[in-house]
Amino acid sequence: MPRLALEFPPEQFFYATQLSVRSTDVNAGQHLGNDALISMLSEARSLFFYAHGFEEVPADGLSWIITDLAAIYRNEAFARDVLRFDIGLMDFNRYGGDVIYRVSRPSDGALIALAKNGFVFFDYFGKKVVPMPETFSRRFPQVNRLD
Repeated sequence: MPRLALEFPPEQFFYATQLSVRSTDVNAGQHLGNDALISMLSEARSLFFYAHGFEEVPADGLSWIITDLAAIYRNEAFARDVLRFDIGLMDFNRYGGDVIYRVSRPSDGALIALAKNGFVFFDYFGKKVVPMPETFSRRFPQVNRLD
């Protein structure tokens, strides 16, 4: 079975934030655990959307839901490392797209991980997938469309 490959054009990244690896984020090997990385990706994604004016679950109940996750680990990270999360969007379609991540350690420039989440818009009150709101797609005109 072929290994997973993730390649992202640099121009697709248009937001960055930093998070520190906590002592509780390391595993028995004394490096960042994959479960902790997933939590850090979720926090970084939340900060990204908030910075662009979108709440996770606004009063109207229309938000997004994560459909999948792919991650490639390149280097270890350790407790108290400060990690940079470069975040962008790709491949919009009628219902959603991909959030992409490049995780690095600024202190030495090491690439820690590449990852992406698929997402679709979801009506939390109606419990159904809905088309991407025009207010969202207009906010990110630089993102390529698949449809």
